[in-house]
Amino acid sequence: MANPISGRKGRVYIDASANGTAAASPVANLNTWGLDSTTDKTEVTSFGDGSKTYVVVLPDGSISFGGFYDTAATQYNVSVSVASGRKFYLYSSTDNASYFFGLAHFDLSITQTVSGAVEVSGSGSAASTISSVGV
Repeated sequence: MANPISGRKGRVYIDASANGTAAASPVANLNTWGLDSTTDKTEVTSFGDGSKTYVVVLPDGSISFGGFYDTAATQYNVSVSVASGRKFYLYSSTDNASYFFGLAHFDLSITQTVSGAVEVSGSGSAASTISSVGV
């Protein structure tokens, strides 16, 4: 049976240290995250096949996040290039029993308008296999 949960307790942890070698820590003031898990496929359809057929080549993945700019400026560190990628963890709740994790190369955008809060959004491209625990 399905067991939906509220998204309000989600969290994003990223290693925002200068050199990308510290423990991942919570990114402040975020209110959204997403995970896109895809797989490259190569078509191998042959004469006489009843439909197209494919073989799986390589998995790929990316993450996204967004929220409000943190004046402590640690959010900016996630976009500083680190050759091996930065550790990340995506949690749907506070129970720590289920999450996604891996290494990613991040990009960050900051948007400001006169009539709203300063917002931050970012994305990360897989630098390792994206795995899950309890999902």
